Amino acid sequence: MSAAMIGMSFLVLGIVLLLGKWIRLMSPTLQTLFIPSSLIGGFLALFLGSEVMGNLISWAGYSGTFLSEGMFPEEMLNVWKALPGIFISIIFATLFLGKKIPGIREVWHIAGPQIAHGQTIAWGQYVFGILATILILSPLYGIDPMAGALIEISFEGGHGTAAGMATTFEELGFAEAADLALGLATVGILFGVVFGIVLLNYGARNGKTQVLKNPSQISLDEKRQTGIIDFDARESAGMITTRPESIEPMSLHFAYVGVAIGIGYMILQILIKIEEATWGQATGMYLLAHIPLFPLAMIGGIILQAFLDRFDVHQTLDRGLMMRIQGLSLDVLITSAIATLSLSVIGNNLMPFVVLATVGIVWNIVAFLFLGPRMMPSYWFERGIGNFGQSMGMTASGLLLMRIADPDNKSPALEGFGYKQLLFEPIVGGGVFTAASVPLIFYLGPTPVLILATFLMLLWGGLGIFYFGRK
Repeated sequence: MSAAMIGMSFLVLGIVLLLGKWIRLMSPTLQTLFIPSSLIGGFLALFLGSEVMGNLISWAGYSGTFLSEGMFPEEMLNVWKALPGIFISIIFATLFLGKKIPGIREVWHIAGPQIAHGQTIAWGQYVFGILATILILSPLYGIDPMAGALIEISFEGGHGTAAGMATTFEELGFAEAADLALGLATVGILFGVVFGIVLLNYGARNGKTQVLKNPSQISLDEKRQTGIIDFDARESAGMITTRPESIEPMSLHFAYVGVAIGIGYMILQILIKIEEATWGQATGMYLLAHIPLFPLAMIGGIILQAFLDRFDVHQTLDRGLMMRIQGLSLDVLITSAIATLSLSVIGNNLMPFVVLATVGIVWNIVAFLFLGPRMMPSYWFERGIGNFGQSMGMTASGLLLMRIADPDNKSPALEGFGYKQLLFEPIVGGGVFTAASVPLIFYLGPTPVLILATFLMLLWGGLGIFYFGRK
């Protein structure tokens, strides 16, 4: 694979992403559903590639012609296939860089109910996903038991986690799970926004919300729907913390990301060596060898941020610039992941795919409507709708639904949601257990993981209902 092809692949990917934005601008329906431009661009590239256009032209009897393999050469698709596994580490490394790391007591006091609710949803996705696999999918369709982890990986983790786990799935002999996970993540985003708006209307109409008083308040202005910021309201993308003649600020922040990923890589290698020298030799189980880098990159980011909080007297790291790096990486990841999605894999496993998607959606809705008011005594709807959006595939979806439910931040939902990530992301939703869940099922079988997930779901659920719910 030549350097020229790698450069051309990024160039074409940028064009595809730009086309996705223009399609969104011209489609009121896509704007109303708040579909990201990266998702639209990814589907456009998927349609123009070998999976759709190439097959249609071949089926029409024109195989061997110019477009019978789609508009993109195989070398370009191979570059795109490699991008999600690279950019997911960048995304996770930036999650906490530039944020002030608060004390655990402060986080627990402000975000405790949302943490308990979010953890209950996440562990429940494992419980019901594994149950569906054991009782239905494996006996009837012969699907690998590792499919039980797909709901949490795809819905709670999103496209980034789904793409980041591709190598792990391939190493453990379940390569088709990567495409199933990406498909489920796409379903999660689409249905997350649709059902989120439905739930907002239900809450406002039935007096469940404390901020919204009637359904007519459920709206965003036209500029927010189109994704365009008024000229007079535009702000800087970030603080310039260094003079460009010394080092370009974006270069410095990119270097910080590299340091965070490097710390995560060293931690992972140390853990692998410890495993090889201890329980690995004794039991033959090498769990850590199959864990991808991205959850450790997040740990590296937390360590680096803690170091900078103490020793960086010049405060050279800016959260705004770090968010721009994270946003760029997420757009590249989603577009390239959808563009290289294998529709044939989903078609060959259609019923397992439908069952897992249905189970995940139903559990998320039940957990929001039934557990939310019992675990969050104040502003349960505003707090819970953010957890619901995140549990369907994207933190951005949760933030969007919270902004609609509480446009003026009258509730503690947004602050609690931000603090919640500190005790949530390192574990599930792309955290260490998310990465370890598939190797655990592979080596131990689904039943022990089911027992552990059930225990933790009940533990967090009980904490939310009987401790926070009674406050």
